[in-house]
Amino acid sequence: MIYGYARVSTDGQSVAAQVAALTAAGAAKVFQEVASGAKTDRAQLRRLLETLAPGDVLAVTRLDRLARSTRDLLNTLAAITNKGAGFRSLGDTWADTMTAHGRLMLTVLGGLAEFERELIRARTGEGRERAKARGVKLGRKPKLTDHQRREAVARRERGEETLAEIGRSYNVSGWTISRLTS
Repeated sequence: MIYGYARVSTDGQSVAAQVAALTAAGAAKVFQEVASGAKTDRAQLRRLLETLAPGDVLAVTRLDRLARSTRDLLNTLAAITNKGAGFRSLGDTWADTMTAHGRLMLTVLGGLAEFERELIRARTGEGRERAKARGVKLGRKPKLTDHQRREAVARRERGEETLAEIGRSYNVSGWTISRLTS
């Protein structure tokens, strides 16, 4: 069965042209919604993906109706493929997982996205190392000052209060106090 997915970003827009194109392309049912493409959790798209069965086809008028970013597109295509279904974009003829050419193009696109992720990861790691070398402290700011930590450890070692009581006095959990070292 061919399913269609039509999406517009705002209430002032209409999905009518998309629905007509998808129906003309053979879509038996068209899932429609008004939602920003940046929003990854779209109710109708989720319903459509849950409906797909092996051999089904999900069709869209253009790729940007399905996903805003390459990563989002690849995740959605993986979900479609995992269901044993196919994908076709009417406006982007190269994006058709039912042809060898389309699968090749999407594989290349996936490889480029993976390469881009690795470059970003490498640049981020290098930036983090340079920041550490400059003395920048990374991570979350400690909840307790050095003085408070020493005081809490001393109170814990005296054993007169529970960890929860000590933690409450500093507005932290007892687990935070338990992780403090002398």
